[in-house]
Amino acid sequence: MACDQGRSKLDAYLDGELDPAEANVLGKHLQGCAACSADALGRVQMKRSVQMAGKRYAASAELRNRIAKSVAAKPRRESRGLWWTLGVAVVSVLILSVAMNFYLGRDSARRRRVYSELADLHVAALASATPVDVISTDRHTVKPWFQGKIPFSFNLPELQGTEFTLLGGRVTYLAQTPGAHLIYQVRKHEVSVFIFQDRGEETASLPSGAVHAVSFNMDSWTQNGLRYFVVGDAGANDIQALSRLLRDAG
Repeated sequence: MACDQGRSKLDAYLDGELDPAEANVLGKHLQGCAACSADALGRVQMKRSVQMAGKRYAASAELRNRIAKSVAAKPRRESRGLWWTLGVAVVSVLILSVAMNFYLGRDSARRRRVYSELADLHVAALASATPVDVISTDRHTVKPWFQGKIPFSFNLPELQGTEFTLLGGRVTYLAQTPGAHLIYQVRKHEVSVFIFQDRGEETASLPSGAVHAVSFNMDSWTQNGLRYFVVGDAGANDIQALSRLLRDAG
């Protein structure tokens, strides 16, 4: 793939708008092209800055409660007639519908935001000149490196006899929460594993299971108070295989 062609598709790639085949081709190009990788990294950083700026002006819980109470406030004049009864029923259904759509929409937006941010972290790490801060294929070297850097510990699987190789790890942040970012390789694909405490609002309400989002296959689950995310352009079977190894080591 030529650089000009690749750069014209970078925004669509980062936003998860490319089909899997195009995303795979561009992902491989980024791994071998320093100039395009730097461009991708700059766009990811700009995207994350915009996301963080948008969160600064989110409506507070107090404001949402005031609006909800205002909508649900009873009218001053009461009537015992049939029309009043029907009117109350209709209004109640409408309020319930609005409330359900609000909360479902908010949860859906939160999921998209988390998946997008994880994809950004994955792309930014692979596009960086230093994808990991501790470079080692030995889990007994990588795991102790995180001690004192994040507020929890975790176990890593034994990879002997599998197609996976541990490349190293780094400290990362999701919604200002520190966590571990591990990078594995399966054949020619790099896969990110993110581990956070399952406490923040951003992750606590997320469903577990495999999804395809923003051009990547992903898997997520909770175990021992931790939330795991596996993200990469590897096939869904490889993502699931690595997830099983991590669960068994859990």
